[in-house]
Amino acid sequence: MKKIDYNKFFVPTFSRTGAALVKGKGVYLYDADGKKYLDFGTGIAVNALGHAHPALVKALTDQANKLIHTSNLYITEPHIELAKLLVENSFGKKVFLCNSGTEAIEAAIKFSRKFASRKSEKKYHILSFFNGFHGRTYGALSATAQEKFHKGFGPLLEGFHYAHLNDVKGTKKILDKHKFAAIIVEPVQGEGGIHCAETGFLRFLRDYATKNDIVLVFDEIQCGMGRTGTLWNYEQHKVIPDLMAIAKPLGGGLPLGGLICNEKVASSIEPGNHGTTFGGNPIACALGCEVLKIVSNKAFLKNVIHLGAYLQGKLQVLAEKYPIIKDVRGEGLLVGAELKTDPKEYVVKCKNKGLIVISAGSNTLRFLPPLIVTKKEIDKALSIFESCLK
Repeated sequence: MKKIDYNKFFVPTFSRTGAALVKGKGVYLYDADGKKYLDFGTGIAVNALGHAHPALVKALTDQANKLIHTSNLYITEPHIELAKLLVENSFGKKVFLCNSGTEAIEAAIKFSRKFASRKSEKKYHILSFFNGFHGRTYGALSATAQEKFHKGFGPLLEGFHYAHLNDVKGTKKILDKHKFAAIIVEPVQGEGGIHCAETGFLRFLRDYATKNDIVLVFDEIQCGMGRTGTLWNYEQHKVIPDLMAIAKPLGGGLPLGGLICNEKVASSIEPGNHGTTFGGNPIACALGCEVLKIVSNKAFLKNVIHLGAYLQGKLQVLAEKYPIIKDVRGEGLLVGAELKTDPKEYVVKCKNKGLIVISAGSNTLRFLPPLIVTKKEIDKALSIFESCLK
């Protein structure tokens, strides 16, 4: 078979190598050359139930035979069911459905500013945190406090400010300087290197936001939907945001994002203020309903916590054997191994040996297995990783 340079057809926004992926089953992927990979990247935390999960295949097929698209001028049954499930399984009272995490953050910025504008036109500032990642469109990019993503794309949007995660004193100093509409925070920073927000810090943000009529936004695009062992990570801290951006695993592999809202903020939005043609697509919502029903099961979530502790424990053992591993951290099955070198070299080495992992930040390897992973598969993945460390 003639080799094709797939990348010659694409704008070079990604650096991709190897044969095209053609099939997935459970925790495994297969490429056009017939090579098999243990998938601990899950499409960047998207494939929570692995590949070709029977419930998702059935939901997709059934819905495709009924209705594929209508636009948001109308509602569909999957649209209604998913919104109902999200409200029943969260703090929210209303839901806005879109196509991606970036779009959910854009909606959060707009909704927050609209809510704040009722008080003052000068109350438009947004605070986010270094090493956070919220997306690549201009609003989300402006909220992403990582210089490497900004370079060459200035000027960014006005009114965005950055503080250090878990630094109460420094954060308060910035908050006191401007009239803020919103605070946006990832309870677990995924792309930035698997940095966990402390409960005390999140409580400080909640208290400050409440006292100053600021919208508190949690970005659970990567850490939500069961990834950290509870359906939503905010449950572990008992700190409730006003808005919560969700996406990645929500659509079962199809593009689907959402913004879960409390009544206070939702009531400030009127028809025409915001919208989307494809958001809440019937097929994506049908898959979303199945994913949510499965991952919200208490026994399922308990197993995620158990497997996450097992994965972290195994990585800690490797850290004691190999000094190149500087730290191991994370929650549930969102785990990072910080290295004393660029992790990209190990991403390539692992892939060559049949393990897919992805980098995070400047020095961290992310382990994001499907939530249906087993101990045996974790052992196999870490055996491959150790062979690369040797």
